[in-house]
Amino acid sequence: MSLHVLRTARLALTPVSWRDMNEIAHLKADGGAFAMMLGGVRNRQQAEAEMVSDITFWAKHGTGMFAIRENGKLIGITGVHERPDGRGVALRFAIYPWASGRGLAREAAAAALRHAHAAGFKRIVAVARDTNIASRKVLGGIGMRVAETFMRSGHEMLLFESVTR
Repeated sequence: MSLHVLRTARLALTPVSWRDMNEIAHLKADGGAFAMMLGGVRNRQQAEAEMVSDITFWAKHGTGMFAIRENGKLIGITGVHERPDGRGVALRFAIYPWASGRGLAREAAAAALRHAHAAGFKRIVAVARDTNIASRKVLGGIGMRVAETFMRSGHEMLLFESVTR
């Protein structure tokens, strides 16, 4: 898996694995990091089920979800997965609130998006609530564009996409 370690100016992104399970379960239980994600905050059992799905996606596609570390400390996750609503392969990212505001989500998400395109995905989507300005800034900042809007649970959602030839 070391082949898939991505390094940016400040971060190391490694494919998620069972070694990360405790840290990722903690992240996914954090309302500040995960409340806006599809499905919301996760319990340990849900986080473990997602880990199985993430590892399977990696095995099948050669890309997927990454653990984001700054100076060895887990600050979040980013990468691509198959959306459960059938909208396609999607970029997602979540970082702890204490790590936000320094451009780390954008730096990590950009690296994960490049990796997914290099792995052969021509179209990658991402979904954000219209009121989630921070996520919208990250997605726009890495070159994704709004392709459509839809309603979910009374919230207007924006579907972003990144398409390569």
